[in-house]
Amino acid sequence: MIYVKNQEQIAKMRESCRIVKETLEFVGKNIKAGMTTKEVDELVYKYITASGATPSSLGYCGYPASSCVSVNEVVVHGIPSDRIILDGDIVSVDITVEKDGWQGDAARTFLIGNVSEEKKRLVKVTEECFFKAIEGLKAGTPLYDIGYQVQTHAESNGYGVVRALTGHGIGREMHEDPSVPNYGRKGTGVRLRAGMTICIEPMINMGTFKVNMHSPDGWTVTTADGLPSAHYENTVLITEEGVEILTL
Repeated sequence: MIYVKNQEQIAKMRESCRIVKETLEFVGKNIKAGMTTKEVDELVYKYITASGATPSSLGYCGYPASSCVSVNEVVVHGIPSDRIILDGDIVSVDITVEKDGWQGDAARTFLIGNVSEEKKRLVKVTEECFFKAIEGLKAGTPLYDIGYQVQTHAESNGYGVVRALTGHGIGREMHEDPSVPNYGRKGTGVRLRAGMTICIEPMINMGTFKVNMHSPDGWTVTTADGLPSAHYENTVLITEEGVEILTL
């Protein structure tokens, strides 16, 4: 079921999303080569809890951390560990925050030190995919126009678009209907309605779109060819006139 939020509910989501935005900004200022991904997660936990909120990932279906920290070939759901972040890595940090019963969700991919031009371009195009996706987006737009825009921009730059994972609705729950794929046929899918809140999150691979979903830890998703992947996500409110990016 797709839930449309009223103004009071949206106001509460804005607060959760503000904390998400500020947490990711805090991580961006502090993440560096030599840290472990577990130390990044500790930054996330401390900032979210100091803000009077809860990291939604912690304990979600048994997930053991407050964030997903995914390095290079890890697409998403990297469990924080003793893996050391190296100069030249790209690291995506994906967090969800709950406050007063409402969720906010976003992800950024950070450049660590002397990153290659190839990786820089991947991260840049992945972010561009998000902003292409929201061009002209408003109430009445068919859902799969979002994925069409992401896919067109990514593939025109020679990249693979992950199909095995999607964006999603968000509200009281971290994941709600509808699923929001990063591929699709223009003009198809359910029509968006004002008051819908969705997470648009391009996951773009330098090589093949194929991924490995069956890691021993039950969470970590990696590219099938071992090449880097980037991730950029925001929580978006659909309005009659366009969109409001709640996590910016």
